[in-house]
Amino acid sequence: MNIRDLEYLVALAEHQHFRRAAEACHVSQPTLSGQIRKLETELGVALLERTSRKVLFTDAGLRLVTQAQKVLLEVKILAEMASEQGESMNGPIHIGLIPTVGPYLLPHIVPALREQYPDLELFLHEGQTHQLVDQLESGKLDCLILASVQETERFIELPLYDEPMVLAVPEKHRWANQQSFALPQLDGETLLMLGDGHCLRDQAMGFCFSAGAKEDGRFKATSLETLRNMIVAGAGITLLPHLATPVRGAKEGVCYLPVHDPKPCRQIVLAYRPGSPLRPRYEKLASLLSEHVCTSGCLED
Repeated sequence: MNIRDLEYLVALAEHQHFRRAAEACHVSQPTLSGQIRKLETELGVALLERTSRKVLFTDAGLRLVTQAQKVLLEVKILAEMASEQGESMNGPIHIGLIPTVGPYLLPHIVPALREQYPDLELFLHEGQTHQLVDQLESGKLDCLILASVQETERFIELPLYDEPMVLAVPEKHRWANQQSFALPQLDGETLLMLGDGHCLRDQAMGFCFSAGAKEDGRFKATSLETLRNMIVAGAGITLLPHLATPVRGAKEGVCYLPVHDPKPCRQIVLAYRPGSPLRPRYEKLASLLSEHVCTSGCLED
């Protein structure tokens, strides 16, 4: 048994498909299948049910997958410790970002990162919070940039910035000409929201419900751009994070109003695994990102 065999096994468990698992491991399907059989022979136990057309693990196989994931994470930590890259800012770094942050933050920070740390190899991965949390725990990602929520409490969180939310309304809406908006005005209103799985959905709904508003259950958006297009079509109103909005005022059929009393806001953090030997690297990264966002003016109304 070797580390590579464990990687094959974990990949098969994650992809539930021999070809896709082989592609993820950059080997041929026969190679991966053969190594799994070799592992079964070495251990003297069946890891898969060969009678099924699907990839089904036996109980022993599932237990081995769980243990293999832990071993691979420990191997990754050992490699990080041996690399002595904690203080340096070079080599690869895999960063996960949520869809309501990534597309709007990256244009602001990637140029600054490349200028400040030209030897740092950025690998950027987008996914919903629960997906990114699982990948960080398993060692597939080094750190996350996302909104601080209960799911991230198990990690070390370095605050980056507080992002307010604004009210997006159609340009012909009765509130479109207001310079600002008091949250209690939403009492009795119905708002469009993102679909399940987006942490922004829960955060925005919390503010809306506290103001006496409710969700439009007839439609759940898959992205902020879908929400924005629904507003353009006059289908409703919503709360959007500040970085996802253009310059204050009307833009392509949408007006963005600063909200107060209270100001809805979310905290964006950089999260990493406790005990990671790359802690100094993450602290440098967080410091640069926080300083750049706060001094660039991109959060100003």
